[in-house]
Amino acid sequence: MRNARPAVELQGLSKDYAGEKALRELSLVIPEGALFGLIGADGAGKTTLLSILATLRDADAGTVRVLGKNPATDFNELRHRLGYMPQRFSLYADLSVEENLRFFASLFGLTPEQGRERMDKLLQFAGLADFRRRRAGALSGGMKQKLALSCILLHEPELLLLDEPTVGVDPVARRDFWRLLRTLRDEGRTIIVSTPYMDEAEMCAALALLHQGRLLAQGSPASLTERFPHPLYALEAESPLRWAMNQARPQGFKSIYPMGGKLHAVAEGIDPQADVSALKAQWDGEVSAQAVKPGIEDVFLGLLTGTIPPEVYSADLGNRPEAG
Repeated sequence: MRNARPAVELQGLSKDYAGEKALRELSLVIPEGALFGLIGADGAGKTTLLSILATLRDADAGTVRVLGKNPATDFNELRHRLGYMPQRFSLYADLSVEENLRFFASLFGLTPEQGRERMDKLLQFAGLADFRRRRAGALSGGMKQKLALSCILLHEPELLLLDEPTVGVDPVARRDFWRLLRTLRDEGRTIIVSTPYMDEAEMCAALALLHQGRLLAQGSPASLTERFPHPLYALEAESPLRWAMNQARPQGFKSIYPMGGKLHAVAEGIDPQADVSALKAQWDGEVSAQAVKPGIEDVFLGLLTGTIPPEVYSADLGNRPEAG
């Protein structure tokens, strides 16, 4: 899929809300067949970007192409070719799972026979066949999201736009939802999914890291972490180690921050082993330290704090990422 045609092409995309810049000259190419992640915290511009791709908002500047079409003028065609799942999907709580699917099938103009056939297939796909008569309001958070996904799949869209679909969902349901997304990707659909969860970034074939409407970096998870330019160490002890963000760092370290119950320390790289030994002496008791491979969150924090020079990733901004 490396030479796939672009499903989405953005060039210099900008969007303001009453002077507040939601997107700042964003350039990005997403190929067909990709499971592509938009990664960033609240306010990064993820929802604004997805709503523009879904033909619900117009850009203020720049060019946008979705499936080769202009969302501002070709919205009627695009709405038949894409499926959009906003953060709060409008399921009808008093209707059953089956009734919700029938309702959305009618909205998409499916015949009763088409609706029944696709509904039965999707209920099996999403693991909801045994709950078809349960009211949507009585479903768990994960099951509601699987029902929402099933509703937007009824008209068999080419492109799926999913805005933080697993926020507030328990970890087991999150993993199950991502299993469904990988299955849809393997069937040839293009999926663009936004998430604030860095662990979900590893499940995507390619990523765009966003912050305050700007593109910080893009590429596959492996390509982003492999370019992390400094030695990285994980420190832990029997009791949790504390380190204030404004605390003065020992010589030899560019950054120290909590990560998954440990401390991550980004070393300068001149004599990191000696520097780590000095760092361990900051605490009483036994402290272990080992070199570790960086994750996406380490890359993201490094770019935000200036620990990683922007030029490490800036050469790839706007270039075509790999699909997969």
